Amino acid sequence: LWGVPDPEKIDEEASSLEKRQLRALHPNVNCEKKEAADRAGDIIFQVSQTHDVIMALDKTISSLEVQLAAARASKADNGEGSPVVTKTGREPLKERQKVFFVMGIMTAFSSRKRRESIRETWMPQGDELKKLETEKGIIMRFVIGHSATPGGVLDRAIDAEDEKHKDFLRLNHIEGYHELSSKTQIYFAAAVTKWDADFYIKVDDDVHINLGMVGSTLARHRSKPRTYIGCMKSGPVLANKGVKYHEPEYWKFGEEGNKYFRHATGQIYAISKDLATYISVHRHILHRYANEDVSLGSWFIGLDVEHIDERSLCCGTPP
Repeated sequence: LWGVPDPEKIDEEASSLEKRQLRALHPNVNCEKKEAADRAGDIIFQVSQTHDVIMALDKTISSLEVQLAAARASKADNGEGSPVVTKTGREPLKERQKVFFVMGIMTAFSSRKRRESIRETWMPQGDELKKLETEKGIIMRFVIGHSATPGGVLDRAIDAEDEKHKDFLRLNHIEGYHELSSKTQIYFAAAVTKWDADFYIKVDDDVHINLGMVGSTLARHRSKPRTYIGCMKSGPVLANKGVKYHEPEYWKFGEEGNKYFRHATGQIYAISKDLATYISVHRHILHRYANEDVSLGSWFIGLDVEHIDERSLCCGTPP
């Protein structure tokens, strides 16, 4: 007599038979090791492209930050919030011109003779200025805001001068000696919105420079990120009232007799594009001290910035 087979045993035997047949048909290959080797090859290939991917992402992020700064500037309604004066009102944002550096020459209503001296010496005029922009990527503009009474005789004089020379960058900023820190902020915001430059320079209108030497100096640092170039100093914090360069917030810098942190002298300095973008994006919350050069130096404290002490940018150096 044949006993009735157990169904579970039949399933186990069938499963065991299938496994033996599969092993006979397919050699015992360590697929896991092969897959691991394939994955390792993929990882090596991906690592070889990581640097390019990171660089592309950095450029994208930088571009987005600049667009954000430009959008904030164009949407601001108050006078300080809109960095550039436009005669036709708000216009759609255009693609920025790619240049080597932008040089903003800080000037005032009373500085007509200084501007003429610069035009007669080291700043090209007319077609030569345009040629410098198109061939060398160098933008040069006198930077000025408006008077406390917009449209008055002072503003009309600047309009006439600009119509003749076409070398001004006008800001929505009320001119005044004690507003230089604010003017510097608005200048960088306006410049980085208008031009895509490697460097942005601020220079006073009583400084005569060798333009070729400035260009060659900046070219040496072109590949470096977050650069702050100038004649670095660390002067005393002046607490006494009534003296020039008095610092009302002297108490923030420690005990009496302390010195400022290292910063570039205000006559001329340059910052790279990412630092100008940083100022443009965050300018509404950046604190402004009494002295403009101190203010700029304070904005970079705590950031990963390379301070380059360039002695050729110190006033009084030989030609």
